[in-house]
Amino acid sequence: MKAFIILTVSLVMNTSFAMDKVIYGDDNRRDIYDTTNSLYLELAQSTAAMIAHSKLTDKGTITEISGNTLESRGMCSTIRFSQQITAANCSGFLVGPDLLVTAGHCIQSMSDCEGSAWVFGFAVNNDGEKATEVASKDVYKCVEILERKLDRPTQDDFALIRLDRVAADRTPLTFRKTGKIADTQSIVVIGHPTGLPTKVSDGANVRKNTNDYFFVANLDTFGGNSGSAVFNAETGEVEGILVRGENDYVWSDENGSRCRVPQQCTNDACRGEDVTRITNIKTLMNM
Repeated sequence: MKAFIILTVSLVMNTSFAMDKVIYGDDNRRDIYDTTNSLYLELAQSTAAMIAHSKLTDKGTITEISGNTLESRGMCSTIRFSQQITAANCSGFLVGPDLLVTAGHCIQSMSDCEGSAWVFGFAVNNDGEKATEVASKDVYKCVEILERKLDRPTQDDFALIRLDRVAADRTPLTFRKTGKIADTQSIVVIGHPTGLPTKVSDGANVRKNTNDYFFVANLDTFGGNSGSAVFNAETGEVEGILVRGENDYVWSDENGSRCRVPQQCTNDACRGEDVTRITNIKTLMNM
């Protein structure tokens, strides 16, 4: 498990944001409107953002989402997505009509379960869109933790939860049930880096595939991506859950102003990003 990074009070991050990630090679993150791959767009419909109830305001058929921009959180104004809001604590994905998977460090108790909603459709669907509201029908509550693991010796990290109702108009994702992902397999991750609206990030590969509980990849991910589904880029099948990685941001002096920019590594450098194997979730394997 990675140590928590202590910043100034205004930049203190919660447990989920502290599980850091980073950029490898080119920054492959894309908004929904900027994604042309039809398979990835379909998969994105079944991914969700974990957002605190305090950031959601029910306005009837619409629910408003509030959050600070990346720039207001101390990131440099010149970085990508600096003016988008950050609202999600973690990411998750649908695996049954009312079942969702996320990282175990995202939901550690029933208090965590009950303290946040799971929101589908928190995304920038058109260029210039602010992503500050969703249809209220796409906001769900966590009502039960079916299986969870956050184990220090093995670093196993996952949670399977039940939502308060069937997710309407959303298709549960297919996932690996036996064996393990191929070495160097191309993969894609869909989730909420640093709490941003949905980002699709491809162009990554498995780097290390020897551990029984997780594999390591060069995915472009950040805190907030914790719980994101990591897909086989060829089949669209879920291979695992994004849980840990390299430090997200580094300090920079931009025009005399101290702010933060994403840390960048070459594709084969830095520690890599850890992905819990989906096959570790026994309840899912027995479905």
